[in-house]
Amino acid sequence: MRLLVAQPNHEAGLEHLIEELKQYESYDAVLYPEGYVLGDSGVLSLCKLAKQYKKLIITGYRDRNNKDRALIINSCGDIILERAKSPMNESLYSPSVTMVDNITIGYLLCVEILQGFAGLEGMEGPGETIDIIMHPIGVGMFSDEQFAEWIEEATKIALKYNAMIIGTSHADGSYRNCGVSIPISYCIDSTGEPIYISKNDTRSRIIHLKTRQFDILGQ
Repeated sequence: MRLLVAQPNHEAGLEHLIEELKQYESYDAVLYPEGYVLGDSGVLSLCKLAKQYKKLIITGYRDRNNKDRALIINSCGDIILERAKSPMNESLYSPSVTMVDNITIGYLLCVEILQGFAGLEGMEGPGETIDIIMHPIGVGMFSDEQFAEWIEEATKIALKYNAMIIGTSHADGSYRNCGVSIPISYCIDSTGEPIYISKNDTRSRIIHLKTRQFDILGQ
């Protein structure tokens, strides 16, 4: 599988995604940030795009109550994972694991990275293991310390589940308008070694999951 990992700006429509889908032959699946899609109409549009371009789409959306929710849509345009965001004082919500083409995908939504180390166990199904963990993030990090903390946590999760983990945030926006935003994108392999860690570099990347190499989209 070839995965496009994008860092768009916040936008009312899906312009950035649609533009990247025009290069559809370069990849099989896309990972977009938490809250990139707005409302039920946005989700419906996303389902149509997934079916049109035959892409697995992994992201998060903001519902009518302005709450963030998890979302994975398969290449037929069907929603295969959808749930609310887990509260910080509770266990990770289910479902947080799904299977696509014999690949078992774990899912952590933004700050759920701090719940994933003790949250994905037992969700795989009998005899299954997690192959890859996707981590859509809302906005950039509010400090270098947070950046380092989340990368450290992602590394621990990759090692625990023996699974690659990939995360990405929007290129713009700050946590509760604190005024600091460090866009983040990363991929850490199942041994805990980084394939890449991006800080303030908002270019889209295509990760070749089998070879564990990546390219910059358009280069």
